[in-house]
Amino acid sequence: MSTLIIWVMGAVLLLINIMLRTRILRLEARLKELSNPQEQLVFLRQQAAQKDKVPALKALRKQYPELSLIEANKLWQQIQ
Repeated sequence: MSTLIIWVMGAVLLLINIMLRTRILRLEARLKELSNPQEQLVFLRQQAAQKDKVPALKALRKQYPELSLIEANKLWQQIQ
């Protein structure tokens, strides 16, 4: 009986995890839709004038957390 309860609780937790992960992915996608790449480029140009590549990319990702490191690096290549 206790094994059944453990399995049921595990299944419930798995379903909750899947629902929350899906919701997070949808929210991240919506956040990317709302962000303006031109604003990101302007911000990165300002940071690049003051800092090296790594600190500039860190500042960019702190300002725009929806950006992945790969996307931030592509923006860096655009301004070089």
